[in-house]
This record gives sequence, structure tokens and C-alpha cells, in this order.
Amino acid sequence: MKLSVIIPCYNEVKTIEEIITAVKNSPYENKEIVIIDDCSTDGTRELLKNGLEKQVDKVIYHEVNSGKGAAIRTGIAAAEGDIIIIQDADLEYDPKEYPRLVEPILKDKADVVFGSRFITTETRRILYFWHRVGNGVLTLLSNIFTNLNLSDMETCYKVFKSDIIKNIKIEENRFGFEPEITAKIAKIKGVRIYEVGISYYGRTYDEGKKIGLKDGFRALYCIIKYNVFRK
Repeated sequence: MKLSVIIPCYNEVKTIEEIITAVKNSPYENKEIVIIDDCSTDGTRELLKNGLEKQVDKVIYHEVNSGKGAAIRTGIAAAEGDIIIIQDADLEYDPKEYPRLVEPILKDKADVVFGSRFITTETRRILYFWHRVGNGVLTLLSNIFTNLNLSDMETCYKVFKSDIIKNIKIEENRFGFEPEITAKIAKIKGVRIYEVGISYYGRTYDEGKKIGLKDGFRALYCIIKYNVFRK
């Protein structure tokens, strides 16, 4: 089965070349790489146009910065693979772990796989206590409404059978994508969701981390919106 790797990208000039190399060298051979540059202003776009875009299958350029969710929406529409995985353009998640993430789908046991940073025995960088608390609260609240028992709803690594994710309308433009897609996946009758432990090489704000407090409040709003007020 062909794997489409969707890489939403905004102002990642320091890491974009390295993540492209890492994805290309990942041990899943049959794959395409789709990058969505969300109107970067730090030189990322120029780096892509001046050579890096030749190393991947598709690069799509947003002319207006619209957010991670909007970039993922664009990437999903362009993806041609049987399986779709989201890959951040930073270096927090390791593409070497693709085989582990897609295995439940290849074995026809799962339709969707979440990569968990918290049920793993793999390497995990220790950073912000309150981020972990916030993540735990949001995951707990999401689980209450979805009746799932996920350990890491906010994880970047989400893997979908293409026919499932392409039939879901993504409305959130920023980081609200995570609770939105979790709520909508949970409502699909008979959907099989698995969770796989992954490594995590988190970064600090000085190193380029973008998610903040307002995104946490938006996630809370999205949990209520897409679980309670949407059928």
C-alpha cells in the first residue's frame, strides 16, 4: 500500500531540509511526500523553490498563512496514497517509525492509528510540566465525549486509511484539527482505532515551538463543538 506523507510547514528554514532527508530515508519504501508551505516568511519557501522541491513529489504553496489544519486539508486533497500520515516539519517525530505506525493498518486490524508519546518505552525528551498537564486534560476531556481511551489525543502522528480521512470535512484551520479529527473519527460506525508508542524529541519555544495557551483554549472549544454540537 502506498503511503502519503503530508508535511505542513510554516517557518521551518532550520529543519525543512533535514526532515525531507529523514522522510526520504524512512524504511517505508512505497511512499510519496507532499509538502504544504503555509506562506513561510523566514526563507523556507525560497529554500523549497531553490532545489528542495525537486526531492519530493509535491510542494503546494499557500499564498496566505492559514494554519496547520488548513495545510493538512490541502495535503489530504492532494495525497494519492492508500494510507496518509501527518508529519510535522520540525524534528520532534522520527520518520524511522513509519513501519510501526502503519503496521496495524497493513495487517487489516486498524483504520486509524495514533502515535502516543506517553505509552512508549522509546526515547522522549523531558520539557514543560504544564504542557503535559494541559495535554492530559485535553485528552481526558476528549475521551469523555468520544468514549475512547486514547493516551495522546494531541499527537502529530495520526495515520489514516485514505478513504476514511478523505471523506471527513476538516473545518479547523489551526491546531484545533487534533480534537476535531478525533471527534469525527470516533463517530464513524465500526471504525477501528489503534495506538502505538513512539519516540518524541520535543523542542522549546526558543527552538521554534509554536503551539501556545490560546491553542489550548481553542482545543477545549473544539472538543465541545465537534462532540456535542455536531452529529
